[in-house]
Amino acid sequence: MSENLRIDKFLWAVRLFKTRNLAQEKCNKGHVLIKDLAVKPSKFVKIGDIILIKNPPIIRTYKILKLIDKRVSAKLVPDLIVETTPQSELDKLKNIETAFIVRDKGSGRPTKKERRLINKIKDDNL
Repeated sequence: MSENLRIDKFLWAVRLFKTRNLAQEKCNKGHVLIKDLAVKPSKFVKIGDIILIKNPPIIRTYKILKLIDKRVSAKLVPDLIVETTPQSELDKLKNIETAFIVRDKGSGRPTKKERRLINKIKDDNL
């Protein structure tokens, strides 16, 4: 365990992103913030930092408890970070999930009208 660790490597190690390249892309696009400032992938993080990840329609918030540079199993992630996303942000996700049209499993893909409705709901929440 090191004292300094790149943000992209940390986000990948705690399984917030599937690949390190994806973590780098999100950092470069300004979707990852530390203390409300967009960071580059080479930014070093430390214990106690608050990380904000823009994942439309919500912004997830995490606090670093421990630094680790090697990818760990999902069972160990709660020891490394804690999600501090406000409940109001999480409620936005519930609204989107309930907005989708419920269809029986295997009944096919959405019709053109349903697809336009789904896209409209997604765009309104971004």
